[in-house]
Amino acid sequence: MTGAYGRRARPEPPEPLGVPTVDAHTHLDACGCVDAADVVAALDRAAAVGVTRVVTVADDLASARWVVDAAHWDDRVTAAVALHPTRTATVTDADYAEIERLAADPRVVAVGETGLDHYWDHSPWDAQERAFRWHIDLAKRLGKPLMIHDRDAHDDVLRVLDEEGAPPAVVFHCFSGDAAMARTCVDAGYVLSFAGPVTFKNAAELRAAAALVPDGQLLVETDAPFLTPHPHRGRANEPYCLPWTVRALAHVRGKAVERVADGARVTAEAVFGLPSAADAPSSGAEGARST
Repeated sequence: MTGAYGRRARPEPPEPLGVPTVDAHTHLDACGCVDAADVVAALDRAAAVGVTRVVTVADDLASARWVVDAAHWDDRVTAAVALHPTRTATVTDADYAEIERLAADPRVVAVGETGLDHYWDHSPWDAQERAFRWHIDLAKRLGKPLMIHDRDAHDDVLRVLDEEGAPPAVVFHCFSGDAAMARTCVDAGYVLSFAGPVTFKNAAELRAAAALVPDGQLLVETDAPFLTPHPHRGRANEPYCLPWTVRALAHVRGKAVERVADGARVTAEAVFGLPSAADAPSSGAEGARST
């Protein structure tokens, strides 16, 4: 997975945003980052276009260990830790214990991505649901936001959240529902994060959903290296590509690009407990930790 995307050429950088914003969901390890120098370089590329902080997200145990390390390498990086639903076929008690230990790290700002995936046939649905319920409980015990993966499973994700009782903060990563689904989530107090698909030509229903989400419940993300925004769909994605999605959302919402970028930053700070923009690191030299 990492290698395939790493071989794809990255697009030229977009026009920088006028204000800083936050990439609420990326996978720096899958983008080809290996060590602290790679992470600093990726964050420097992002900062050059106004994407000054990122949440890098795990999908399995090896990734969970790496993202926690990455969050300690550069102060502009925080992490989210969980087992992706497609990785839940054979979860052991030892796996859960390690995820819990890693998720408790102070640089981890969310439990995720967890949820349900009814598209890929990699893990039985009952195994996914058991793991999802466990992660919901973990988020509540740690007092951290729950970051949800929901692919072709809207009704079941909402059902499990209702049955278990949702944590105070719930983020639907790469929201993929229609306007009706968005209204249900907004009414429940959930936060919706939009990625590259909102720029795709065949995503009219997703754009309708994005138009109705209140500012305080909207995040922006790349989900890099996946879902590269139009006009570079199919090429390698990275946090520096986020401005294309921000501009598409601004058009859909009929608002200034700066308002959408700044609103997403403010929401990310509130949801993930990040420092305000004035206190955030602004460069690799200032933000990188010693290793």
